[in-house]
Amino acid sequence: MLDLRRREFIRLLGGAAAGWPIAARAQERERIRRIGILAAFAADDPEGQDRVAAFLQGLQELGWTVGRNVRIVIRWGAGDADLYRKYAAELVALAPDAILANGTVALGPLHQATRTIPIVFVNVPDPVGGGWVATMARPGGNITGFTTFEYSTSGKWLELLKEIAPRVIRVAVIRDPTIPGAVGQFAAIQTVAPSLGVEVVPIDIRDVAEIERAVVAFARETNCGLILTPAGSGVRRKLIITLAARHRLPTVYPFSYHVSGGGLISYGPDIVDQYRRATTYVDRILKGEKPGDLPVQAPTKYQMAINLKTAKALALTVPPSLIARADEVIE
Repeated sequence: MLDLRRREFIRLLGGAAAGWPIAARAQERERIRRIGILAAFAADDPEGQDRVAAFLQGLQELGWTVGRNVRIVIRWGAGDADLYRKYAAELVALAPDAILANGTVALGPLHQATRTIPIVFVNVPDPVGGGWVATMARPGGNITGFTTFEYSTSGKWLELLKEIAPRVIRVAVIRDPTIPGAVGQFAAIQTVAPSLGVEVVPIDIRDVAEIERAVVAFARETNCGLILTPAGSGVRRKLIITLAARHRLPTVYPFSYHVSGGGLISYGPDIVDQYRRATTYVDRILKGEKPGDLPVQAPTKYQMAINLKTAKALALTVPPSLIARADEVIE
């Protein structure tokens, strides 16, 4: 299913971005609208392709067909702050009718680059705290979108870690300290920790070497576990899943694709669904509505996934009650 979606994604895009500047006059004549996407993954990452494919499918269901009445140009940030800034400037220079931003790492540079082009974001934890919108109900300005986590969800990650690995007493929280939402998530975890008898410490995401050094040093203690927060979790996922397995660290992840990739347990919103929902806002903007009048929306559903194979490798017995609550169980 996902392979079919990726093939359709590649077919739909075929040459559209490359032909955009050349065909500018023809586009105006044909009333073709233009949408930019600043994605958080590398161009060859299947997870990123699935998300963009879901967005394109949603557009098509609303009557927007690539090559007929809409053109898409995508830039892939791949977790590189310099690339996000470069590609944000490139997209803004193309003057699209709307831009889709994946996460705070993409939204921040786009916000710096334009205050007029409509931006719809997905996967942003705290848009008010980040200064992107005035309020959730009335964003104002040129930005609106779909937020991912309430801070209370962060405490749920720690609760799940203790439920699946009750012996854990020290937990490292892997986060990007430059993102306001990540700071708030760590604070929420700290609030819950004393009642669970857990000490929490931060590990900052900046580069691969730093993450490896911090995890290796942390794993020297006994009864340790990890929580991976959303910011940076996509492009660093293989590294963190590998380190967690190597050092036998029970780890909670924010999204189900971490678990399908070998992680232990996840709890979070359906991000692919957010891309589908984002098409409704892009559609309304292309039809004349202002982003500042469209309220920021919270997730409509959360998912829990458990990888029993990973649990077995860590010598963990997953409680039947936890399995019963899971939306996806990988055996």
